[in-house]
This record gives sequence, structure tokens and C-alpha cells, in this order.
Amino acid sequence: MSHGTRTLRVAERVRKELSTLLSRSVRDPGVAGVVITIVRMTPDLQIARVYYTVPDGADRRDVARGLRRARPFLRRAVSERLQLRRAPDLRFLHDDSAEQQDRIARIFDDLERERGAAPSETPGDKDDAS
Repeated sequence: MSHGTRTLRVAERVRKELSTLLSRSVRDPGVAGVVITIVRMTPDLQIARVYYTVPDGADRRDVARGLRRARPFLRRAVSERLQLRRAPDLRFLHDDSAEQQDRIARIFDDLERERGAAPSETPGDKDDAS
């Protein structure tokens, strides 16, 4: 079980380092405002799947291109800062879970509004009809 714990610890450290590097060291305007939400490492620590969100109004394709351009620098910097034996391959994936949560919240809000707008029947209404 300690192997899984180490994987989680390294993934969290990679997430923190990438967040710091993106905000302070990467000058590409295409990645401005990118938020690293989670990093998932393979058990052998060779591949890091980096999930990110983009700021409102940003083009996802431009952000993906910016991250691809910055990948060699980020990989090298993360490996040096964490003193890893091998630099993990960084694979950037857009995290759409926040968008899905927003969509679900809107659906619940719509259902609540519909429920509030629909006339409610009270038990006394049925007795008056007879």
C-alpha cells in the first residue's frame, strides 16, 4: 500500500510545482490563468496525467498549444525541483468536471423553479370537488 501512497504524494507535489511554474516562470500568454486541478501518476511514476481548467473566455485550443510548447521546460523543471530519478512524461488533459458540475447545478435550479411555479394541490382542493 505504501507504493500507492508514494504515487499520491508525488502526484500532489507535481501539481504544486506545475502550478508554481505556470504562474511564475512560463511567460507564454496562452497559458495565463490555467489552473492545475489534479495530477494522476502511473504507479511507476513515468507518466503524469495533468488535468487543468482554463479561465473564462480563454480558447481551449490556444491553452493546449501553449502547454504543449511549455512541456519540455516544465518536465525538466519538475524533475530538477523534485529530484526525481526520471522526469515523468507530462500529458495535459482538459478537466471538464467543473463544467459538468455547473450544468448539473443549472438543471437542479431549473427543476426547482419549475416546482415553485407549478400550482400545488392541497388535500382540501380534492374534497371541494365532491
